[in-house]
Amino acid sequence: MSTCPAGHETTATDYCDVCGIAMDAAASPAAASPATAPTAAAATGTCPNCSATNPANALFCEACGYDFTTGSMPRPVAPPTVATPAASDAAVTGANPSPPLTDHWVAEVWIDPDWYVDQKSTDPLPSPGLPLVVALKNTSILIGRASRSRNITPDIDLSSDNGISRRHAQLTTDGSRWWVEDLGSSNGTYVGGNVGALPTTPVPPGQKQEVSADDRIYVGAWTRIVVRRAADGEF
Repeated sequence: MSTCPAGHETTATDYCDVCGIAMDAAASPAAASPATAPTAAAATGTCPNCSATNPANALFCEACGYDFTTGSMPRPVAPPTVATPAASDAAVTGANPSPPLTDHWVAEVWIDPDWYVDQKSTDPLPSPGLPLVVALKNTSILIGRASRSRNITPDIDLSSDNGISRRHAQLTTDGSRWWVEDLGSSNGTYVGGNVGALPTTPVPPGQKQEVSADDRIYVGAWTRIVVRRAADGEF
């Protein structure tokens, strides 16, 4: 058992486990005796922690917060809280600049087990179920995975599918017809019909391909997208 410079009994050899003062402070020529350190410091006003000058008989050091009465070290100051952008701010930052659609359209996003098998992905397949219905509100629609650091906020956010690029593909419309364009994605964008075999030839990057009413767009490891007019109550 040792005694710290502030007079506390402690088993520590580096810092007192009662007040936190350095144990080797006693070796300093300027250090007061353990039994009188807090009292002497309070009387003189000289802080034993930071050496700042304080009014005589002060209770705390005005510079660092050292407790003259108990000989306790100051508590660490918590770092300032950094405000993060609100969700509305992110929406404004990544707002779609293209003209709004006058008609109501939606995209059905499906998990397609057949496409998953064809892609030979090593990621586990999510449980297929009902499609996610996404309202399409602009004439240009970005398909991809969101990234706050890159300020990418896709209109059709497919972040759960790791086979999809951040900026994967783009849908455009004249109000009645739709086209899809691959944006140089890693795994390509495919368009196929609602019957027959799955597509095997990707849409050439940078070229628009029209998507008919019965077509399906395939991207990533398991995602199938169908673009259609909105039904009542979907918008």
